[in-house]
Amino acid sequence: MESFGDGFSDRLGEPARALVNGSRWFAVHSLPQREAGAQNQLENQGFHTFLPLCLKTRRHARKREVVKAPIFPRYLFVVLDLDRDRWRSVNSTFGVARLVATGEQPQPVPRGVVEALIAMTDDCGVLRFDEAGCLRVGQKVRILAGPFAERIGLLQRLDGNDRVRLLLDIMGGRIGVTMPSVALVPAE
Repeated sequence: MESFGDGFSDRLGEPARALVNGSRWFAVHSLPQREAGAQNQLENQGFHTFLPLCLKTRRHARKREVVKAPIFPRYLFVVLDLDRDRWRSVNSTFGVARLVATGEQPQPVPRGVVEALIAMTDDCGVLRFDEAGCLRVGQKVRILAGPFAERIGLLQRLDGNDRVRLLLDIMGGRIGVTMPSVALVPAE
């Protein structure tokens, strides 16, 4: 099985941009903080998975570090053909709480949703909202990583080399800050 970055893999050796035959994407609800482990277990069983990741700042013991974290905590996606695959085995996979379902039948994710997320994923498996045209000058953005993590800023300028210029309200004034665009998501 071949892995593409840290976010998705494909047993066919091609990026997961197109599904074949009756296959669809389904959401998997994982145990707390077991998304990556559940993904590995599903891949070991031959399932095609996608775990959307973003960059976040983790603070611990007076230290800060930027880490990859699931953008949807406790959720990942798996490709299934309900007529062909042994989909019930997903529910008994280590790290998985259950497939998202209505009654006994798993419900597929609407077409195009997971494919759009995959299209916004870079080579490192991190979602890049800026490349999808989601970031616009004048829009409010949330900072996901770095010393200003979780602050809201106003996007002032998109620079080259994946950098942006923001205005942050700090200590009663507006301060200009330049940072990597990958550390931002739209706030609205």
